[in-house]
Amino acid sequence: MIQALRGTRDILPEEVVYWQLIEATVAEILGRAVYREIRAPIFEQTALFERGIGEATDVVGKEMYTFSSRGDQSITLRPEGTAGVVRAYIQNKLYAQGGVQRLWYTGPMFRYERPQAGRQRQFHQVGLELLGCDAPRADAEVIALANNILQTLGLQNLEMDINSVGNGEDRQNYRAALVGYLEPYKNDLDADSQERLIRNPLRILDSKDPQTQEIAQNAPKITEHLSVASKNHFDTVLQLLRDLNIKYQINHCLVRGLDYYTHTAFEIKSNDLGAQATVCGGGRYDGLVKELGGPETQAVGWAIGMERLVLLLQQLDSIAVNSPDLYIVSRGVAAEAQGLLLAQKLRSLDLGVELDLSGSAFGKQFKRADRSGAVACLVIGDAEAENQSVNLKWLASGEQQAIAQKDLLDMVAELKAKIKGLKSS
Repeated sequence: MIQALRGTRDILPEEVVYWQLIEATVAEILGRAVYREIRAPIFEQTALFERGIGEATDVVGKEMYTFSSRGDQSITLRPEGTAGVVRAYIQNKLYAQGGVQRLWYTGPMFRYERPQAGRQRQFHQVGLELLGCDAPRADAEVIALANNILQTLGLQNLEMDINSVGNGEDRQNYRAALVGYLEPYKNDLDADSQERLIRNPLRILDSKDPQTQEIAQNAPKITEHLSVASKNHFDTVLQLLRDLNIKYQINHCLVRGLDYYTHTAFEIKSNDLGAQATVCGGGRYDGLVKELGGPETQAVGWAIGMERLVLLLQQLDSIAVNSPDLYIVSRGVAAEAQGLLLAQKLRSLDLGVELDLSGSAFGKQFKRADRSGAVACLVIGDAEAENQSVNLKWLASGEQQAIAQKDLLDMVAELKAKIKGLKSS
């Protein structure tokens, strides 16, 4: 038997309901904030990610799915969404429209790493990018929108970590201070951090190794090396979050894993996810558009991991799995033809209808009707087919009534109201 590749998984219908809820919530909330959806290809030139994310990052160095096309062009399945959106922004000259561009996206991403709960080699994200504004209000807006989405979905036990990684000059100054502090501890660091000490020392602050974490706790803080302008930007963002009643804690070790971040960096975590706690992460990236060949453009954004969000939603009792309003049971040539016609008419009137196609005995069909979660069952046998009627049975109470099919269609509004009341009770 051919099976799915390691690090990929099927999303079955029972789980898809959670994905649809997330997607609908995101589209509604971001639509109200006038963010427009953009859809970029899932594979790009490898150079886009090498230049955009940074060759010294783990993503580029270890995790990308890269291959050669027939023309020997190096192509990579996207490991994250921002670089592709920025490439589209530049290539399609969206900046020429003037003002701020508010964009959002959703779709699969690919990274070669050890599969774990909430993170597969093919995983999915929903994200937004706000391009063309350097104001702290933009940082606060995107954080507030992420907060709105997670709260609307009913999530609890969330915490937000925030930090400033400053501008390029701030980070160069901080890098020197950090390396100076870490050098005496080099042999005590984990193997990855020893390598990062040369290539990308700020990433050592994000190490998951307990001993390295203990060393990092006493490292110099990047906020102590910010310029006046960078500090003012960060202080203003924090004040705006307080104004919005959004709780946060400053995490001096938060640097995020991609090289393009500047100034604000943040993560929203859940205490209900164990070690893989980050649900949403993002920040500002003022230099990325120019680095990829576009005009100087300030930008800020975030991404939410869909798989981790689904894990959290599955812990809630308030998410209702889709079930039909009505279940149609029919047996006999004429009855089955009428059942199909009636199902289509009722569906066109905005009712959820499941039609039993088995042709099996009525007893078996009634059992499937009970398991379906439908509120009521419509029964058509030879007698009902003969006089164009239907037997309406309310499954919870067992109450039944015979009614002409035409009259049933005329009383749809009354039917909907009763079904809605029974579903909510």
